[in-house]
Amino acid sequence: MKTIQFKLTFLIILAIGFTVSSCVEDDDFDIPGEVENIPDPQVDGDIVTIGAINGIIDQNDGENFTIQDNIYIEGYVVSSDEGGNFFEELIIQDKAENPTAGIRLSVNANPLFGKYNFGRKVIVKLQGLTVGITNGVYAVGTVDGDRIGQIQESQAEEVILRTSEVAEIVPLPVSISEFSNELENLYIQLNYVQFPRSSVLVDDPLTFAAEPFDEFDGERVLESCESGSTTIVSTSTFADFRFLTLPSQAGSMSGVLSRDFFDDFYIFALNSPEDINFDQERCDPDLLFCDGPSGGSTTVFEEDFEVGNINDLNGWTNVNVTGGNLDYIIGSFSGDSYAQISGFNSGETDSEAWLITPQIDLSASVEEDLKLNIQTNFDNGNILTIFITDNFTGDPTTTEWTQLDLEVPSGPGSGFGSFTQVGPTNISCAGETVWVGFRYISTDPDATTRYHIDDLEITGN
Repeated sequence: MKTIQFKLTFLIILAIGFTVSSCVEDDDFDIPGEVENIPDPQVDGDIVTIGAINGIIDQNDGENFTIQDNIYIEGYVVSSDEGGNFFEELIIQDKAENPTAGIRLSVNANPLFGKYNFGRKVIVKLQGLTVGITNGVYAVGTVDGDRIGQIQESQAEEVILRTSEVAEIVPLPVSISEFSNELENLYIQLNYVQFPRSSVLVDDPLTFAAEPFDEFDGERVLESCESGSTTIVSTSTFADFRFLTLPSQAGSMSGVLSRDFFDDFYIFALNSPEDINFDQERCDPDLLFCDGPSGGSTTVFEEDFEVGNINDLNGWTNVNVTGGNLDYIIGSFSGDSYAQISGFNSGETDSEAWLITPQIDLSASVEEDLKLNIQTNFDNGNILTIFITDNFTGDPTTTEWTQLDLEVPSGPGSGFGSFTQVGPTNISCAGETVWVGFRYISTDPDATTRYHIDDLEITGN
């Protein structure tokens, strides 16, 4: 760790806005704030912007440093620990509407919402505090070895100064595909999003964070109806609303954009389920629907992937249509082999890989069903889709595909899931000759879920 001495001329060169004042005035917002019978704090130094501090952190390559100069930042609280989803931290942003920068304050006190409630304008005295990157986001705290430690409760009142203003926070409209580090620690709104069918339109829909595989946080995939992009809604297993089931419709939600503990991917954190407004129809794609009976006892096609190399699969197509090297391989564990794919550490963005069966002859059978087993691991986005066609051109991008009514299971965000049977689904109307395609779209490093595919079987009469 190193200590950096801020100088006024240095701040000017770096375009750090500041105000020298013996009292704090606020003329930036037209929305009248709530007025409490508390005096506004007196500051004896310069007020600089949150964005300026974040910029200095970037210039210092994220390395922690302690501020020696008598400077302050001001911002509005956009997190709340009232629902238990934030713990011993405050997230503040620079403006109540159209914010441009935010930062996390690590505070050893609980609860915080009574004094530092949502929308409260605060002024933070930075002299003696340490700033840097914690879990991938800009943060303020104290010296704790190589980490940013917590501001102690006895110190908090001296460095986190409340003002009388409680502003109306207007969430910043953002799409998942626009996520960037400039939006971290901001209160944003996602529009026309939904949880995947596999999470909510099943016999046992998922809760926010009360499943057996949830250890510290429940991580649930959220998908955009407009772009198809996905992100993770992260909920603490101590949150008051952890037992609530995920809403099944589509709509909007507001919360704080952050990063997961290991800084592997973006997460979206709610203050409360009241910040969800799912009142729109779902945007699920058209799926193959075959009426009539299905589920015969005769195996028409099967593949257990018990081969040494993916190229040993007779007649299968394994191709990355975006020209990258990410494709399917054969994986194995405890003597069991399966098709495997993951974008983790691939270094490829917007990569699209396909694994396609050979031609399957259904002309001599009726009432066919398809089923398989899938294991979902290190889940940070639902990016595997299963299709069928009766006219494969040899090129997945020019083939007319129909998505199958098969729900790819969700899995844990930081470990291996279990193999889950997917299906059966009726494919008796798909055609006399068909191909089944597995499409994987990776946006490394933000969506790199690892899938294992095994025991594909089609049965009929």
